[in-house]
Amino acid sequence: MIIDKIKRLLSDRFIRNIGWLGGAELFNRVARLATTVVLARTFTSYDYGVASLIFTIADFGYVLTINPGFGAKLVQASEDELESVCNTSYWLNWVVCILLFIFQCLAAFPIASFYKNSQLILPICVVATAYLFLPIFAIQANLIQRENRLKITAISTAVQLIFGNILTIILALGQMGSWAVILPVVMTIPINIIINLMNHSWRPPKSFTLDKWREITSFGLKMLGVNALSRLRMNLDYLLVGYFIGIEALGLYFFAFNAGLGISQSVINAFTSALYPELCSVQSDKVQMKKRFFRGLKTIALIVVPLVILQSSLAPLYVPIIFGKKWVEGIPILIVICLSAIPIALSRATSQLLQATNKTHLDFYWNLIFTGIFAVSLVIAVQYGIFAVACAVLISQLIAMPIFTIWVMRKVFTQQPDKIAVGK
Repeated sequence: MIIDKIKRLLSDRFIRNIGWLGGAELFNRVARLATTVVLARTFTSYDYGVASLIFTIADFGYVLTINPGFGAKLVQASEDELESVCNTSYWLNWVVCILLFIFQCLAAFPIASFYKNSQLILPICVVATAYLFLPIFAIQANLIQRENRLKITAISTAVQLIFGNILTIILALGQMGSWAVILPVVMTIPINIIINLMNHSWRPPKSFTLDKWREITSFGLKMLGVNALSRLRMNLDYLLVGYFIGIEALGLYFFAFNAGLGISQSVINAFTSALYPELCSVQSDKVQMKKRFFRGLKTIALIVVPLVILQSSLAPLYVPIIFGKKWVEGIPILIVICLSAIPIALSRATSQLLQATNKTHLDFYWNLIFTGIFAVSLVIAVQYGIFAVACAVLISQLIAMPIFTIWVMRKVFTQQPDKIAVGK
């Protein structure tokens, strides 16, 4: 009987997709662990602080390129409109990425002036070049996700991240400072391009077209608002700590955040990436969608909660041994940040449900309200130090995210089935 249950689990597409994505993240974590150890022993708090600011700025650009909503619309589109959505999304991606590249390079100067650090200008411009490569493979990557071939997604992610980590270690040992984590962002993108283009036959249209652009951008702008607010919340603590407390304090905070949430974040990303196409495939069947959503929540909880508890409880033991005694000061922050993975997982899964049911406007309204509350709590907390900031992040999420999930389930699962249909 046990063998039969195992066979049924392995034949389940959702479980298989989680397995592939989770396996990719596992390989990444092994490589990332070595990278984090090397960086912790070669970086100063200042190096970490500079890297944090660069990644924070790049993260906002990431929202506008990888997550403008075009990809999610492509996954959700019907077969009749698929080709048109692909062609238009391809050109829209180029428009967005070129504009973003120009904007980020221009913004580098006032950003450097704001933080009184002219050394930020060149790294910000270098990271911006990554946007110009993304449209080359974005549509193929979205189509692979639509077809539930997440094995390819997992392989692409794993190979890129492993090579990126190896390159980071080499550059860090070569005393490259914050450039050790900046250069691999751009240098590993060709890996993604090659793998995605080799595994999907779709190719760009020869002529420029913006057919259905209003429909695509309407859907995309709603998701863009949600993703932008989400990224703002994820990075607002970095921005405030760097400005009010200083770059060295930001370096300690960023180390704690990276070491504490990195593993859990990878697991959460794997689960939510697998959950979205599962929900989209039954978007007209509310009963099946409810079953898949609750199964997704249960699966996430069974993995994330024990992992978070284990990691946070062992932090006082492994931090000084693995990363060095100079980071012991960050252990309390690491533990608090690690615990925040639980409400983050709940929030991500709930947002996927709203996207799959074309209710991204509800996600936007919620994120708008919560971001305002979150910002106020951080502005107050930053006056008392970085540990208070970490506590504000955790407490606000523990209170808000269960409310968000309950509210969404009532909105989605208490309505008539026809109101869940695409385009409603």
